[in-house]
Amino acid sequence: MRSLLLIAALLLLPTLAQAADITGVPKIREGDQILIGTSRIRLGSIDAPSTDQLCLNTHGERWTCGIAARDELIKHAGAKSWTCHPRSTDRRGRTVARCQVDGQDIQKWLVRNGWALASTRLSHDYEADEKAARDAKAGMWQGAFIAPWDWRIRNKKTPILGSVKPPENARTILLASASGPVAPSPDCTIKGNVNTSGECIYHTPQSRWYAKIQMKIAKGTRWFCSVEEAEAAGCRETRR
Repeated sequence: MRSLLLIAALLLLPTLAQAADITGVPKIREGDQILIGTSRIRLGSIDAPSTDQLCLNTHGERWTCGIAARDELIKHAGAKSWTCHPRSTDRRGRTVARCQVDGQDIQKWLVRNGWALASTRLSHDYEADEKAARDAKAGMWQGAFIAPWDWRIRNKKTPILGSVKPPENARTILLASASGPVAPSPDCTIKGNVNTSGECIYHTPQSRWYAKIQMKIAKGTRWFCSVEEAEAAGCRETRR
């Protein structure tokens, strides 16, 4: 009998360990993806735009809403300690969790400020917050965009959301990628990449190595529209 109880306890250990809260100051990778220590965490019940997703603003101009979602979250709570309550593990091995900062529900903050959408197929907890963001034209809702889950499997019939009537070329812009091989705009030709030391480096078209920088999101690259934007993102100019 004791042996059976011991075996049962051992089998429960991984579940108990997985259910333990994860706390610490995060590294924010995307609007809904963070790293605390060695734990990769996906914020559950919401979906934020990928860092290479483009949106349109109130004037029909393209902007990197995925980067904005990440950067706004960093400004809001990136330097604070988080407490994340694990719910499950997704197919990519990430912990799906509900996270709080100083008692505030971070998912609720993201959706209410228009930096993420409620994943209603999983939960209805944030539907009211999404409606509030839509009514206030907050974040992505200020212009036109594609829902993050649709953008990842996008095609020419993907629906466009937002508060403004999109221009005729909206679908072409919204289906593009900010980290693709071609600059998202003739005005956004500064290349940013991450070196082996983890530093973000930007290269203007006049930089020596500009042509050799391959723009692939897997390599951590992104396009900038100005030197000021690159430096605001924490990048420095290449020394070569």
